[in-house]
Amino acid sequence: MHVFWLALIQGITEFLPVSSSGHLILFSKYTGFSDQGQAIDIALHIGSLMAVVLYFWTPVKEMVLALLKNKFMPKFHVDSVRLAYYLVFATMPAIIIGGLLSYWGMEWVRSAKLIGWMLILYGIILWFADTKFKTEKKLNEMHAYEAVIIGFAQCLAFIPGTSRSGVTITAGRLMGFNRSEIAKFSMLLSVPSILAAGVVAAYTLFSGFETTRIAMAGQAVCWSFIFSFMAIWFMMKWLQTKTFLPFVIYRIILGMILLADVYGMI
Repeated sequence: MHVFWLALIQGITEFLPVSSSGHLILFSKYTGFSDQGQAIDIALHIGSLMAVVLYFWTPVKEMVLALLKNKFMPKFHVDSVRLAYYLVFATMPAIIIGGLLSYWGMEWVRSAKLIGWMLILYGIILWFADTKFKTEKKLNEMHAYEAVIIGFAQCLAFIPGTSRSGVTITAGRLMGFNRSEIAKFSMLLSVPSILAAGVVAAYTLFSGFETTRIAMAGQAVCWSFIFSFMAIWFMMKWLQTKTFLPFVIYRIILGMILLADVYGMI
């Protein structure tokens, strides 16, 4: 049941701009369950990755086939090749900065106080970006430097409460991209990032021969896949006609409750 609830939280919150990592940390803190640890966190994200690939199977397949056909040459006049390379460009900052942060240690960021402040701060920024900027651009109008900017924005999500999808969508909205288009890019951007982290986590799990841990990770992947697919479907349908306002309101309310608890007001 522990893994089931973790997967439910991960699946629902990974692709909604509300911070999946923050919710997972808070779940452990306020339910009495032991912290599942980073390896199980990543297993949950791998389930989400599989859901993204399945939901966006057509563009993913087109990117792979186009890269193979063009022998991985950066022929940016080909839409699928250009999108694939832009996803790579946007992933590189997270790989470099993530590697440095893992070396230095990240336990200090797993606090309810920090999560509360990040939920509120980036919720307000998301609302500003979503309502105050003209947003008509499509992904086929994206430039390489815009992909890199989104990639650096993604690095902010190493701080729980920020939200990887939320901050990348915010960056895209600030640069004028359509809601559903930038949400699609944000979801596809999760694939290389999670894949890289998943390889590291799998090596850690199997090299330690932690049989119980491996079984838990397998369950986490399966349940997370189911709930993530449902969340992606909902998000893409929602953004066809709606805004991010409900998610902004949720972030601010949750952040205020957390801060009230941390500062002893409730």
